[in-house]
Amino acid sequence: MAVSTTTAPGDQLHGNNGNHVMGVVSNNKISQNSYPSGGGSRNFVLRRRSLEISAAVFLGIAVCCLVLYRSLYSSAGGLLFPGYLFSISRGSSSLQAAANRPEITSPVPESSDPELMRVLKNATRTTGGPMSSLPSRTVILTTLNSAWAEPGSILDLFLESFRAGNGTHDLVDNLVIISLDQKAHQRCQAIHPHCYALTTPGVNFTGEAYFMTSEYLLMMWRRIDFLASILRLGYDFVFTDADIMWFRNPFPHFHKDADFQIACDQYTGHRGGGSSTDRRNRPNGGFTFVRSNVRTLQFYRFWYHARHSFPGMHDQDVLNKIKFDPFLDAIGLKVRFLDTAYFGGFCEPARNLNWACTMHANCCVGLGHKIHDLNVVLGDWKHYMSLPADSRGSASLTWRAPQRCRV
Repeated sequence: MAVSTTTAPGDQLHGNNGNHVMGVVSNNKISQNSYPSGGGSRNFVLRRRSLEISAAVFLGIAVCCLVLYRSLYSSAGGLLFPGYLFSISRGSSSLQAAANRPEITSPVPESSDPELMRVLKNATRTTGGPMSSLPSRTVILTTLNSAWAEPGSILDLFLESFRAGNGTHDLVDNLVIISLDQKAHQRCQAIHPHCYALTTPGVNFTGEAYFMTSEYLLMMWRRIDFLASILRLGYDFVFTDADIMWFRNPFPHFHKDADFQIACDQYTGHRGGGSSTDRRNRPNGGFTFVRSNVRTLQFYRFWYHARHSFPGMHDQDVLNKIKFDPFLDAIGLKVRFLDTAYFGGFCEPARNLNWACTMHANCCVGLGHKIHDLNVVLGDWKHYMSLPADSRGSASLTWRAPQRCRV
């Protein structure tokens, strides 16, 4: 269900109603020489004064509403648009109007969860420093449940890729693992310094969440909501699914001017005519780099609320619906799609190991299949790294996976 209007409440009173009332006064001004004589003149003057008083009252109300609106806008971190500014219809969405938004100048709000603040602070303690490859207040995030956290499962492969990667070993110090159940949280605490338990009352995420089940959808949308809260706290983040192997530092390959960057299942640039700005690219929400600013805050709220207009769809499918929406342009969101030559996956593997930064077990259903093929990928990478450095560039090595994950 969506709500639409033409402007935000404070802007409507100040920008439209206020000017309209003042226009009434201006249009009804008549020179003193044109007044009718006698009682008619007195009545006309009274009517004019009545209009002037009404205009003053409405203008005063408009100013009060504007002050209140700006106060609420600031306290909400610049997020008052969801119920006011856009309307999405099923299958297509359209922006009714979008007010210009100032940059956030108010202090970053404190989280109501001190544990989250503590974990984020510890994980970003070294970012922005001379020895860090991460910008200040940038954190790497992943989510998992106990099925993925079991010994020998996805989590172990994920962490092993950082250790085996080229220039990725130190990045694990900036990684926060978001556990979706208590068992996963206990495993995280046993093997990693930065763990946060994200609980959802009344929901059990312990077992494998099969693709497109109700548990899977709830898990995906819970993730989007949580990532929005990280942005509200003023942190930039790289979100990565745990079934992504990290082999090189991705930051040199991110676009410098983008607000929201996302990996792809298929990248149009490889078929001619496409580019990193082409919205025909097929994004994959398992790997994103997002900068915290008013535009990304608005976008994540827009994305999260769009789930009501597309029931039964997960976050990635909804993103494919809204990526063409004029709202993204209206708020000035700069979107970039990441080339699969660097950020590949089983849908479209990065064939050249000399370029590969990450490898995602996407286009793959079944935990056992993922584990098998990621082990193959990790083995291929270790073999590549065992070659003399001066011969890797000429080596014609490609991934042996996907095998069981073929679609």
